[in-house]
Amino acid sequence: MAIFKGAGVAIATPFNQDGSVNYDEFERLIEFQIANGTDAIIVCGTTGEAATMSEKEHMDVVKFCIDKVNKRIPVIAGTGSNCTQTAIELSALAEEYGADGVLCVTPYYNKATQDGLYAHFSAIADAISIPIILYNVPSRTGCNILPETAVRLCREKKNIVGIKDATGNIAQTSRMMQLAEGCIDLYSGNDDEIVPIMSLGGLGVISVLSNVAPQQTHDICQKCLDGDFATARELQFKAIPLVKALFSEVNPIPVKSALKMIGIEAGPLRLPLTEMEDGHKKVLEDEMRSFGLIK
Repeated sequence: MAIFKGAGVAIATPFNQDGSVNYDEFERLIEFQIANGTDAIIVCGTTGEAATMSEKEHMDVVKFCIDKVNKRIPVIAGTGSNCTQTAIELSALAEEYGADGVLCVTPYYNKATQDGLYAHFSAIADAISIPIILYNVPSRTGCNILPETAVRLCREKKNIVGIKDATGNIAQTSRMMQLAEGCIDLYSGNDDEIVPIMSLGGLGVISVLSNVAPQQTHDICQKCLDGDFATARELQFKAIPLVKALFSEVNPIPVKSALKMIGIEAGPLRLPLTEMEDGHKKVLEDEMRSFGLIK
């Protein structure tokens, strides 16, 4: 069984003005997601600014999310690292806290060969028993999981169950799914590719858009799961201008501005991320209004 099907939100982490985590507003965002159709929560990923959290803070946020969701929908913890031992420790703690699975990004900066990626993810899989979703995002990490490596991992490690594919390379994705013969749970890592990815056998999306449009993102996925790709395609097309605005600057800069527009005080970003430029913010506001999220 897949960890989830549909739209999983890569949830943002609200901060107070002093830079500390705003747990009150984070709880509001969690409840907003659950009330509006989100199928899973992915906590402390890229969108959650985990890269600028201490390990303790990172895992405190993960535990808070797991406790507040309280099994209403799956919670998947971002526990990846470019240090294998750190990834093991974070993943083991997420399992202890009750996460339904973990999302592990490829090693970044130091990167790895395909053999290194196999050894890295195998070591994590051997250390925990909960499911693992690989996260392939070469634009951020400089490291690409090739189809043969992804399939090998999912076939040989029973708790490596899927992949978040943010390669933007549909040909690579198609090759991977052809080789997989059903052994990989595929999720789109790009909000503008939900329908193409799901047409190749994907189960849903791990989404930035879902932060502000959870019901609409769920609906795109559900139409695909129902086999109604014509309607799903129209919903996808409608969302593309907003998705473009949400990625006009480095994620999660725009989505934190968008959350503020719908009344959730996402707070400041942590350096080196800075507030959204006024020109981009105006375009984002216009697209939020056009999409029906604000008046």
